[in-house]
Amino acid sequence: MKRIASITGVASALVLAALLPAAAQEGVDKAKANIAAYAGIPDFVPAGEPFDAKACMAGKKIFTIPASSAIPFIKTISDHKSKIAGQLGFEHMEWENQGNPTQWIQGMDYAANNGFNLVSLLAGADPRFFEPQVMQTQAKGLKVVTSHLTGLEQDAPAGVDAAVAIDYRKAGELMADWTIAKTGGKTNALVVVSNEALSTDSIVGGLKEAFDTRCPDCKYEIVNVPITDWATKIQPTVAGALQANADLNYVIPIYDSMSSFVTPAIAIADRGDKVKVATFNGTPFALDLIRTGDVEMDIGENLDWIAHAMLDAEMRLLCGKETIRDSKVPLRIFDAGNIAETGDPADAAKGYGDAYVEGYRKLWQIAE
Repeated sequence: MKRIASITGVASALVLAALLPAAAQEGVDKAKANIAAYAGIPDFVPAGEPFDAKACMAGKKIFTIPASSAIPFIKTISDHKSKIAGQLGFEHMEWENQGNPTQWIQGMDYAANNGFNLVSLLAGADPRFFEPQVMQTQAKGLKVVTSHLTGLEQDAPAGVDAAVAIDYRKAGELMADWTIAKTGGKTNALVVVSNEALSTDSIVGGLKEAFDTRCPDCKYEIVNVPITDWATKIQPTVAGALQANADLNYVIPIYDSMSSFVTPAIAIADRGDKVKVATFNGTPFALDLIRTGDVEMDIGENLDWIAHAMLDAEMRLLCGKETIRDSKVPLRIFDAGNIAETGDPADAAKGYGDAYVEGYRKLWQIAE
């Protein structure tokens, strides 16, 4: 009996050894398939029914408080919101700041005392830091919304009137999948995050799920660098990781505006041939880094499309329409193979087709 058990054990071990490579390859194949699904021009999907935007917004004012005006991604969205609002004939104002919650609170007070109808907390201006001020602003008759702050699965924070969400979880999943596909399931990555941003929870959730389900043997370390410390701490953090880990093959800055501090560390260490950068947001300067070879992949969002989508949801709220949660902003993966579609230098609105432009004109019933 012992002899039979021994043979059975050996057979089981051999079967397991044969299955493991197949399971690992299945994970790589799933990662590749997921990547392929986001390689093409996205479709425009309206988030709600058509409405007369110009008529209902006449005399109304929207006030945007970005997480930080120093972050190119966020600044570009805010600037595009102003441009679109001008075309529709209503006032939009951005509250310039450097990412300090005290500055956000000052912006709330300004909006409440200067005739604005809605405060948009954009991409990281987190109302959990100033919930009493949110309630005070609402008490004065203003709507308060978060825009591009939460993932689809996250609840609206701090009692805001609406949370216009992005599929951040999918972005995290795709960043992990890219490295899994490119390394054949041998990822060894440094993931740079900013935990104070609510969207980080959603992104990291998607990233961890992809690694856990498709590449449990992949290695990754997550390090937190607060937004206000990007300029001083990201580069030394990456440099330290490169020195400590000779097998590192990817740096994943989950927001591509971090890339300007990541790529110098890789270049100084002379590791650009072995350590690649995969990131998310589609900020033009980061897309240009793909062209130069400093960034390998960026999961892009059309920043002009985001501005349209955020305003669409905010206008609907002011006009008594159905509250929008899913902004329907799509993702597209850019690498060396399709980066030319974004223009040279990259344009925030190129590389995604132009169906959304006409789509929003029809949605807002703008006459030709």
